[in-house]
This record gives sequence, C-alpha cells and structure tokens, in this order.
Amino acid sequence: MAAGSFRRSIASQLSKVLDLPPENLIKSISAVPVSKKRHVADFQLSIASVIENSSGDCLAQDLHLQAQQLAGRLKCDSVVSAISAGPGTVNFTINRELLAKTVLQQVWKDGSEYGVKSELFSTVPSQKAVIEFSSPNIAKKFHIGHLRSTIVGNFIANLKVALGHEVVRINYLGDWGMQFGLLGVGFQSFGNKEKLKSSPLQHLFEVYVQINKAAENENTKKLAKDFFRKLEEHDEQALSIWKQFRDLSIEEYIRIYKRLGVHFDEYSGESFYQEKAQEVLKMLEDKGLLQKTMYELIQSVGALYLTSQLHFKQDKMGELAVTSVFPSTSRKGTGVVDLSEKKDLSAVSTVMRSDGTSLYITRDLAAAIDRMNKHSWDTMIYVTDKSQSNHFQHLFQILKLMGYDWAERCQHVSFGLVQGMKTRRGEVIFLEDVLNEVRSRMLQNMTATKTTKEIQDPVETAEKVGLAALIVQDFRGLLASDYQFSWDRALQSRGDTGVFLQYTHARLHSLEQMHGNAELADVNVACLQEPDAISVLQHLLRYDEVLYRSSQDLQPKHIVSYLLTLSHLAAVAHKTLPVKGSAPDVAQVRHSGLGGGLGRIHQGFSVSPLREYEPAGRGAEGQALPWAEPLWEGRDGCSQLCLPERAALLDPPKTQHSLRTAAPDPVKHLVVTFPSKCFKSKHLSI
Repeated sequence: MAAGSFRRSIASQLSKVLDLPPENLIKSISAVPVSKKRHVADFQLSIASVIENSSGDCLAQDLHLQAQQLAGRLKCDSVVSAISAGPGTVNFTINRELLAKTVLQQVWKDGSEYGVKSELFSTVPSQKAVIEFSSPNIAKKFHIGHLRSTIVGNFIANLKVALGHEVVRINYLGDWGMQFGLLGVGFQSFGNKEKLKSSPLQHLFEVYVQINKAAENENTKKLAKDFFRKLEEHDEQALSIWKQFRDLSIEEYIRIYKRLGVHFDEYSGESFYQEKAQEVLKMLEDKGLLQKTMYELIQSVGALYLTSQLHFKQDKMGELAVTSVFPSTSRKGTGVVDLSEKKDLSAVSTVMRSDGTSLYITRDLAAAIDRMNKHSWDTMIYVTDKSQSNHFQHLFQILKLMGYDWAERCQHVSFGLVQGMKTRRGEVIFLEDVLNEVRSRMLQNMTATKTTKEIQDPVETAEKVGLAALIVQDFRGLLASDYQFSWDRALQSRGDTGVFLQYTHARLHSLEQMHGNAELADVNVACLQEPDAISVLQHLLRYDEVLYRSSQDLQPKHIVSYLLTLSHLAAVAHKTLPVKGSAPDVAQVRHSGLGGGLGRIHQGFSVSPLREYEPAGRGAEGQALPWAEPLWEGRDGCSQLCLPERAALLDPPKTQHSLRTAAPDPVKHLVVTFPSKCFKSKHLSI
C-alpha cells in the first residue's frame, strides 16, 4: 500500500525523536483530506495522540506550540520534502515525483486489493461472519421498509468479503404465526390458483385484505385458529398450502433481489425453529431463568383492580404481606426472563405465551444457538430498523444469562426511517413500485437530455443508474438517522448523487476502452505534477483509511463520501488534463492516473451494493453519458435514431434487420440517420 510505505518512513523518523516504537505511531499518522480551497500536505500527525498526559483540557495554543517544537526537530529527506506545524498537528509533504510513482505503481500492482493489504488491517484477524438482513414476511409483497435492511446488510456483507472475511448471508423470513391461519382460510374462500401462479404475492395480498374484513366474524376467527393449529400439528393439507405460499414468495423475492444485485446463502425462517424454541424454553426452565406470571383480580374498596405489579406471599411472622414486585409467579401464565440487575423483576422479557407456545424472541434465541452450532461464527450481525433495538438488547442479555459467552460477539446494526418516499400515485407501499418508479423517472431524464449517445439497453441503464441514485442518497448520512427522501435531489446529474457517480465511472471506463489498460512501465511521472493530478493522487492515499473506518463502525457513508469526492476530482482532472490530443508520454501518465481513479470507483462499487454501468460503446470524445437515450418519439409516432461515427463499422443489411426487430410496436416509422460519410445512402428505411 502506497500510503503504508509513506507512513512507515514518517513513523521511523518520528520514533527516533519521540523515543517510541514506529508501530505505535502508524495509526496516528493519517492522510490529509483534499481541500478544494487550498493546497494541503499529504500526511499529518496529531500531537494529542502521541504526547504524554494529553487531555481534553489541554489548550489549543499549547498543542500548537508542541507541534511547532516537534516539527523543528524533524528533517526532510528523500521521502518527505516539507514539514510544517498546524493547529495541533505536524504536517508532512511527500516528494511529488515519488508520490506519483509510488501511488500509481501500487494501484496497478494491487488492483482490486488496493487498500486491503494495508498495515491498518494487520492486527485484524480473518473472521467468519453471519449476517441476517432483509427478512420480509412471506405471502406479502416486498415492503419498502425492507429496502434499507437489504442494501445495508448487503453493504456490510460485501465489505467483509472485500476485506478477506468469510460471510454467510441469511434471509430470516417471517413465515410463521397466526396470520397464516387467517391467510389459509382466506385462500380457501377467495383464492384463485391461476392468479396465484401468475402473480402470487399480489393475489395473496388481495386475499389477505378480503379475509381481514371477514375476520370480524367470530366464526372466521375460529376457522383461522383451527387452520393454524393444524399447521402446528403438521397437518399435511395445511402444510402443503403454507409451503406453496412460502416457495412462491421466495421465488418473487429472488426476482426482486436480482434487480437489487443481492443474493443470500441461506433462506431461513421462524418456521424452522418451532420445535427448537420449545427446547430453548426447557433450557430456560432448567437453568431457573423462566418464571411464569399471571394477572390477579384484587377486590378493594368495592372495585376490581387488574394488576401485574402485586402478589401476595406469607412472611416469616405468618402475616399476609403485599410485596411490590413486577409479575406474580404461578404455574400458569406467560413466561418471562428477569433481566433486572437486582433480580426484582423490574425488567423482564416475555418468552412464552400463556398457552405454552413460543414468541418471536424465543425463536430468535433458538436461531442464534443453531447458527453457532452450524456455522461456528466469530461474529453475528442483525440488520434491522432502530425500533427493534430493545428486542436485540433482550436477546443478547438472555443468551448471556443462558451461559453463551459468544453473545458478546452479536451485534445489532440499526437504521432510521425514510420519510417522504412517494410515487406519482401517492404513498409507496411496495419496493417494486419504487424500483419501477426510479427506472421510469431515469428514462424520462435520459429522454429529455439533448446529448444523444449510443446505449445498448437504455432500460437496464436506467435501472442501474436509478438504483445507484437511491442507494447513494440513503448512504450519505449516518444509518441511525432518519432522512427526508427527494426524487429530484436523488436523480440530479450533478453534485453528490449516484447519477454523477455512475456518470464518472462511465466516462473513465470509456477512457480505458479507448486507450487500453496497459501495464504501468517507464512512465514519466514528471508529467503528472499539475495540482489537479496531485489532488487525485492525494485522495488515493486515503483509501485504506476509509476502508478501515467503515470496517470498524460498519457505516457506508465513509466509502460513499470517498467515492463522490474521487468522482469530482477525476471529473476536474479529466477536463483540465486531457488524454486525447496530448503528447504520448503525457497521455500515458494521465491515463494511468485517471485509470487509478477508475479502479477505486470500481472497487467501491464492489463493496457497496451499487451496480456499475459500463458503456458498451463511446460517443463523441470518448465520453459515454449513461442517461443519454438514443431513441425518442417524435410527432405522429415517428421515431428517430441517431448513430455516431462508429456506425461506419456496421454492416448495413444487419443493421437494418436488427433495428427492425428492435423497433417498438407503437412506432409507425423509424428514420435512422447516419453520418453522411458512412454510406452512399444516408438513410435506412424500416
């Protein structure tokens, strides 16, 4: 790692002055973020991180004075060309030619592993991680509320894999409960097998709405309870219907996940842990952790009081005393686990219904234990919204009480709510509505753009770019924060948006296609000393630190912010440092620098859930515009397709045939316009 070699060189000199081991200084030396307004050094050392007895009360002027004193004791060498003191920091500027040569060589040498091999990860052991995310309820369409869990969980899984860890992706489905008794009865009354095959989740949703209306009838409620009882008793007919619902739901989910670029190693669910949940209850009882409660009616002053906070017990004097504890214990009633520090039942978690059946948390306990037995994981991560924080606190506490020390290695990654996400028809309910909406809006933006470029599949392009727009807007802030969604802001082609990120990736990819991906050899780095080029190189130095930070707090914002900044820097460099038309040695080194930027953007895509758009061809100046639509509809159903200069390479008869088969049905006439020098006849009629 380029940054690593520079850190080690700086740490070596610092260790002699500060009398500290170099390895103790490595993580205190960080790459300086690029500034648009002013020139910055390449690395800096925070004085507060290395001086003894440093505290928050230390005055800023004292830190600055110590920084000046330390800077004065250090000397420039073949690696460091300048040393200066800042507000509590010592700043180091690397020899410019060495910076360019080292960074470019490391980028091309490490390829997709650039940043991963950094010494920052040297103390991080390879681990096996189980990640549970998405987890929709079967027999229901994929709700928009599951989008964040899906993309956040996918990000964490991708990041772990990129850093060399083994990952098991689990989709823990909501596939059990009384609602399936209601749905089973509903399908028997309102179901249609043909509709179930053609549009399973939509039809089941319609059935569920109908049966919920009918559930006001006591007879319907009884039938639903009977159906669910049959499920629990493993009745073949009831299980067959339930299994059909589950299988069809998973097929539909896989189709949606494919659009999102998400996959799972294991589809699990609550139904898997019905029997194991009873084993968990038995374990809790054997360990003396399970207590049963009941509500008592106490008659006092002629009134009935329903209380769960009083119970009677006989004290040592034989007198009847009333004790203020939470629930009274009894052989009947709900089952709870006492989580209070004083064991006074002031904080409990309910794990069993009064009829002895398990609850969601009981099945989660069984699932956690089963996953450890099956996968022997080092860490297990649950990705859900922040409203479930208490649930997971209770889950981890109960596991610890049961004697499972590995509960400390369980983690809940929570996220906030998305507000204001609506389609043109109103409030969004289903995820597929959102995906279709973003694709439609992106296609509309593409059509409205004046610039026309060659795109093989505009619909797929709109899908990828639109999805990037959704994800980048979601990942720009802290996960725990709620945020206000805006279609206009998300789909802007400029600024910190997914559209701009895809655009930059496409431009750099086209540049690579045009000039090739040659090995870096004998590049004249003296030709890469312009300020805009140096800014790109400085930003590439920070990549391992960004990866490390995201690996520690599992926040995607660090990587997304890095990619957006890199995109802006690359866009400026692409404009001010043109490859086309430059002298061969200058073009080569500029192409290498921009190619390094492309590699990091591509690497960032592989870590995040973004699916990159790679243009199949190039338009003018080698700049592929991912939202440019080659086909637009004119008046009277006449459509026009403009082809670029590359059309001269096409075979006219084959072109005519392919365009005829691709023409949309409503189009009455299609005029294909070629550059005049391509063929003797300027038009092909279709």
